[in-house]
Amino acid sequence: MPMPRRHLTSVAVRTGGVVYLFDCGEGTQVPYKAKHVGQRALRVVAITHLHADHCLGLPGMMMLRAQMDDPAPLVLVGPPGLGRFVGHVRGDLAIYINYPIEIHEWSPSAGERAYEDDLVRLSWRPVEHSVLCLGYRLEERERPGKFDADAADRLGVPWGPLRGELQGGRDVTLPGGRVVRAEEVVGRPRRGRRIAFVTDTAVTPAIEQLARDVDLAFIEGMFLPEHADEARDKKHLTAQQAAAAAQRAGAARLVLVHVSPRYERGDLEQMAEVAAAVHPAAEVGREGQVITLALPD
Repeated sequence: MPMPRRHLTSVAVRTGGVVYLFDCGEGTQVPYKAKHVGQRALRVVAITHLHADHCLGLPGMMMLRAQMDDPAPLVLVGPPGLGRFVGHVRGDLAIYINYPIEIHEWSPSAGERAYEDDLVRLSWRPVEHSVLCLGYRLEERERPGKFDADAADRLGVPWGPLRGELQGGRDVTLPGGRVVRAEEVVGRPRRGRRIAFVTDTAVTPAIEQLARDVDLAFIEGMFLPEHADEARDKKHLTAQQAAAAAQRAGAARLVLVHVSPRYERGDLEQMAEVAAAVHPAAEVGREGQVITLALPD
């Protein structure tokens, strides 16, 4: 539930000037505006499931976006029924929308690819909750390999557009007729950053599949270990279970999210200690936290 000093769990990922938002519970537009994330930058909202604390803020975000002049299209990704939910809200509340909305709903035949554009690939996978719930994995596209200026000098490639062509992976012909292949002066492609977002689930292999070798995993740690029975009954995770899944997956860093509102500051410190005992690079996410993730190389 949203609290006076603690909003619902939502993660905004910014890369290349574009924002990809994961979950949009009640009141998400408030911290979104407070942190100056930027409505014009928002391209995709990925919803894990149709429980109120994960989707009820979507109408407000949509209306906020409609206050701009000429906003770009918005892509909504999520479980079956997302389109129905958005359609009913728009119709029942007569929401003014001045931009195209594209909706991608998961289905058993949809495959793992949820969405892709020029910057990222977004994949989804069902996890284990009381309703159909999706976990997500975001991967930046590969970047060109490093350009070897010394090799280009040796091959007689002049400074200028030809070097740009080579760096873009295209072979070129020099003024004298010699053909220089891109692979002669450009290293192997470099991978982009990888992020996982997994919440509202019991222990399931899907967590590890989504978080495999990611640079940063956001995984729910709703309960302390002493409340493991309640976590099991409600199909949620303890901090210890989340850390173990991230460790098995080889996630470089873990941020616990979607923590039960019963826990106070001291409890959160204990939760961080419990998780770090299993995964050394584990922490509890904080309200308004900003993480800068370096490129892997």
